[in-house]
Amino acid sequence: MMFTLTLATCFSFFNIRQLQQSIEDEIKERIALGNKAFFANKRMFQSKLISKMAKYKLYCSVIGPVVIYVCETWTLKETISNRLMVFEGQVLREIFAPTNKNGIWRIETNQELDKIIKHKNTINFIRARRLGWLGDIERMQGTRMVKAIYCWKPISRRPTGRPKTRSENDVRKDIQKSKVPNWKTLVQDRRRWKELVEKAKTLLKEL
Repeated sequence: MMFTLTLATCFSFFNIRQLQQSIEDEIKERIALGNKAFFANKRMFQSKLISKMAKYKLYCSVIGPVVIYVCETWTLKETISNRLMVFEGQVLREIFAPTNKNGIWRIETNQELDKIIKHKNTINFIRARRLGWLGDIERMQGTRMVKAIYCWKPISRRPTGRPKTRSENDVRKDIQKSKVPNWKTLVQDRRRWKELVEKAKTLLKEL
């Protein structure tokens, strides 16, 4: 009872709009840090002695993790998705420099770049990470603090207007669109859920 009251007291002073704004500010900061990491290694990315795929692996292991750190709780609003895809597109165009086809130099389109990286773009990777995190929480014992907060339901009335999209709603929408039957049962099977997470990393189209 005391635990419930403590949570209710904390959340009664918590403004959801401020939380969402702080997440957007955090993502902007992450992208800025990603740009710094990229320019710090720009000579390596521009070197003709390193293959394009080696540069891409460098991006995935050094720059990508800086941008998507703790992305498991992000809500992928359209503005956020666009910012992330624009950043990644700029880096990929630097890595996979303009190609010469039939004597004409041109820059690869977004679709061509996505095909080169086998659809393992930032948005798909974030969605996969969120699915993995959801699986971890669902399999937790009810006595764990994280599980207790995840299952907690606020007792106060919500403000008027359309409810804000939460990270949980966003992930459940991904599950529905991926047509996963009985996901509550499937999530208890680590192997099968891991297969779903890996599949989400290479989706041809965004969910």
